[in-house]
Amino acid sequence: MNAVSIPVSAIQRGPRPDGEGSVQVPLDPDLKIGTAKVFAIYGKGGIGKSTTSSNLSVAFSKLGKRVLQIGCDPKHDSTFTLTKQLMPTVIDVLESVDFHPEELRPQDFVFEGYNGVLCVEAGGPPAGTGCGGYVVGQTVKLLKEHHLLDDTDVVIFDVLGDVVCGGFAAPLQHASRALIVTANDFDSIFAMNRIVAAIQAKSKNYQVRLGGVIANRSAATDQIDRFNSRTGLKTMARFPDLDVIRRSRLKKATLFEMEPSAELEAVQNEYLQLAELLWNGVDPLPAGPLKDREIFDLLGFD
Repeated sequence: MNAVSIPVSAIQRGPRPDGEGSVQVPLDPDLKIGTAKVFAIYGKGGIGKSTTSSNLSVAFSKLGKRVLQIGCDPKHDSTFTLTKQLMPTVIDVLESVDFHPEELRPQDFVFEGYNGVLCVEAGGPPAGTGCGGYVVGQTVKLLKEHHLLDDTDVVIFDVLGDVVCGGFAAPLQHASRALIVTANDFDSIFAMNRIVAAIQAKSKNYQVRLGGVIANRSAATDQIDRFNSRTGLKTMARFPDLDVIRRSRLKKATLFEMEPSAELEAVQNEYLQLAELLWNGVDPLPAGPLKDREIFDLLGFD
C-alpha cells in the first residue's frame, strides 16, 4: 500500500488547548455523527476490546437498536465475529479508486453482520507514514455522505490498544461516552490510566466523558477496585475468563451464536444489562489519572 498523504493544513500545530503538545487531525464540525448514541471502547492491546465491542453491538441489536460498529485498528479484525470474514478497510477501498471517494458505494465498505449489525473497518495508514485521526475522519465523512448514520441508534468505535497520539484518540471527538476494558492486573490498569488522561484532555473541547470500566478476563477485581477508588472510576460490567469466550473467537462467532449453557447465558445477560444501562444513559465520571509512580505504589498485595 502506498503511503497516505495528509495535507499539512489538516494537522494542528502550535500550542493546543486539547492536550499540551497535541498534534492531530481536528474535528470538522460538519462531520458530527448526529443523533446516535456514540461509544468509544478503549483498553490495553489484547485485552479483548473487539470481543467486548462485537458482543455489546449484538446486545444493543437484541434490544431492537440499529447498530454500527467501526473498527479503528490497522489489523481490521474488530468485526470478524460479526461478519465471519476480514473485511476490506476504508483505506483499502479508497486506495482502489485512487482516493476519489465519490466513486465508492456503501456496499464497498459497509457490511451487514450478525443480527443486522452494520460493520465498518476504518483500517489505518502504513506504519510510520500517517495519522490514524485522518482515517477515522474519512470513515465518518463517507458514512455521512452516504446517509448511513441517519437511521443509526448506536455507534461503537472499537479503538486500537494504547493511546499514544492524538490521531488514535480521534474517536473521542465523536463519542459521548468512553468505556475502558481492563483486566485485574498492573499492565492493563497502567494502560487504563493513560486512557483516562487522554479522555480528560479531549473533554476540554468535546462532549466525550468517561462512562465507566468493563472488567474482562477477571475472576477478581480487587486491583481494579483499588484503582477506581483513587481515580473516581466505576466498574459497569465484569466478564470472567471463560473458555467459551475463547472458543467464540476461534469459531468466528459472537457469544450470542454459541451452543447454549448456563455460564454462557450469564455472560449474555451481562452484555444485555450493560447495553440497557448504556442506552438509558450513564452519568459522566469526573475521574482523573494518577502519576506513574502513584500506580506503582497503589497496586499489588500489601
